[in-house]
Amino acid sequence: MTEQVAAQQVTPTGAMIRTLGLVSAICGLIIVGSYQGTFSAVQENKRIALERAVFKVVPKAKAVGEFYAVPGKGIAPAAGEAPAGAIKFYVGYDAAGQLAGIAAEGSGKGYADAVRIMFGYQPYCQCITGIGVVAMRETPGIGDKILTDRAFLANFEALDVKLSADLAALANEVKTVKHGTKTHPWQIDAIAGATITSRAVGRGINDAAKALLPALVPQLDKIRSKAP
Repeated sequence: MTEQVAAQQVTPTGAMIRTLGLVSAICGLIIVGSYQGTFSAVQENKRIALERAVFKVVPKAKAVGEFYAVPGKGIAPAAGEAPAGAIKFYVGYDAAGQLAGIAAEGSGKGYADAVRIMFGYQPYCQCITGIGVVAMRETPGIGDKILTDRAFLANFEALDVKLSADLAALANEVKTVKHGTKTHPWQIDAIAGATITSRAVGRGINDAAKALLPALVPQLDKIRSKAP
C-alpha cells in the first residue's frame, strides 16, 4: 500500500518535469529560429542607418567606401576581419569620384547610456563639419537637443581638430565647455540643461579623432580618388 501511494506521488511530478522540459525545448527552438530568421534583416537595417548617418555628415557624397586605419601600418579597404588595432572610417566620394569628406564614429558616456555619433571630417580645413547620431537613449526633450539646438550644431560647422606639427596627435584636445564660455575653435559650447550629453559628444569626437587622424592624415593621397 505504501509503495502504491509513493508511486502516485512521484509519477505526476515526473510527468510535470517531462512536460516542462518539452515546453522549454520548444520555446528554445522558437527563440533560436526567430533570432536566425531576423538576424539578416537587423544587420541590414543597421547598415542602412549607418550609411544614412555618413551621407548626413558628408552631404556632397554620392558613394561611400569603407576603410580601416591601422596605426603605424597605413590604411586599407575594409574587407574581412578587422586587423588588430584597426579603426574603421568611411570615405565619401562625389559624382566625379573625388574625395567629398570622411566620416567616423565616436562614442561617449551620456546621462542614460553611451551616445554614439557620426562626425564628418574635411581635410582641407582639418575640421569637423557636421555630426549625426547613430544611437542614444538620452532624455527626450533634453539630451536629444543635440540634434535640434542650432547653437549647439553651429559648433560643428568648423570644429578644429588640427594635428600637431609631427602629425602624431591633436594639436588641441576637443573639449566641451560651459554654455556661453567658448573661446577657441576646438571647444564645444554645451547646451544649457544638457551638459552631460553635450560632454558625451565632445568626448566621443575627441577620442575618435585622437585615434584616427594621426593614422589617416599622412595617408590621404591613397583615398583622394575613388578606384575605378
